[in-house]
Amino acid sequence: MPREDIILKCTECGNENYIGTKNKRSHPEKFEIKKYCKKCDKMTVHKEKK
Repeated sequence: MPREDIILKCTECGNENYIGTKNKRSHPEKFEIKKYCKKCDKMTVHKEKK
Protein backbone atom coordinates (compact mmCIF):
# COMPACT_ATOMS: atom_id res chain seq x y z
CA MET A 1 0.00 0.00 0.00
CA PRO A 2 1.34 3.45 -0.87
CA ARG A 3 -0.51 5.04 2.11
CA GLU A 4 1.72 6.05 5.00
CA ASP A 5 1.03 7.40 8.48
CA ILE A 6 1.76 11.08 9.06
CA ILE A 7 1.92 13.14 12.26
CA LEU A 8 0.48 16.65 12.23
CA LYS A 9 2.36 19.24 14.28
CA CYS A 10 1.11 22.68 15.39
CA THR A 11 3.10 25.47 13.74
CA GLU A 12 2.71 27.83 16.72
CA CYS A 13 3.56 25.69 19.78
CA GLY A 14 5.11 22.58 18.16
CA ASN A 15 2.69 20.17 19.85
CA GLU A 16 2.06 16.93 17.91
CA ASN A 17 -1.73 16.62 18.06
CA TYR A 18 -3.04 14.48 15.22
CA ILE A 19 -2.17 11.28 13.32
CA GLY A 20 -3.48 10.50 9.85
CA THR A 21 -2.63 8.81 6.57
CA LYS A 22 -1.93 10.02 3.06
CA ASN A 23 -0.93 8.64 -0.30
CA LYS A 24 2.67 9.80 -0.72
CA ARG A 25 2.82 8.70 -4.34
CA SER A 26 0.00 10.98 -5.52
CA HIS A 27 0.63 13.80 -2.97
CA PRO A 28 4.40 14.12 -2.36
CA GLU A 29 4.17 17.67 -0.91
CA LYS A 30 3.79 18.28 2.83
CA PHE A 31 0.22 18.19 4.14
CA GLU A 32 -1.11 21.36 5.80
CA ILE A 33 -4.52 21.93 7.43
CA LYS A 34 -6.16 24.15 10.04
CA LYS A 35 -7.03 22.14 13.17
CA TYR A 36 -7.78 22.84 16.83
CA CYS A 37 -4.78 22.80 19.19
CA LYS A 38 -5.56 22.07 22.86
CA LYS A 39 -2.34 23.67 24.08
CA CYS A 40 -2.89 26.96 22.17
CA ASP A 41 -6.68 26.74 22.80
CA LYS A 42 -7.46 27.95 19.25
CA MET A 43 -7.50 26.95 15.58
CA THR A 44 -3.96 26.87 14.16
CA VAL A 45 -2.23 25.58 11.03
CA HIS A 46 -0.91 22.04 11.45
CA LYS A 47 1.81 20.74 9.13
CA GLU A 48 3.06 17.25 8.43
CA LYS A 49 6.05 16.38 10.61
CA LYS A 50 9.08 15.10 8.72
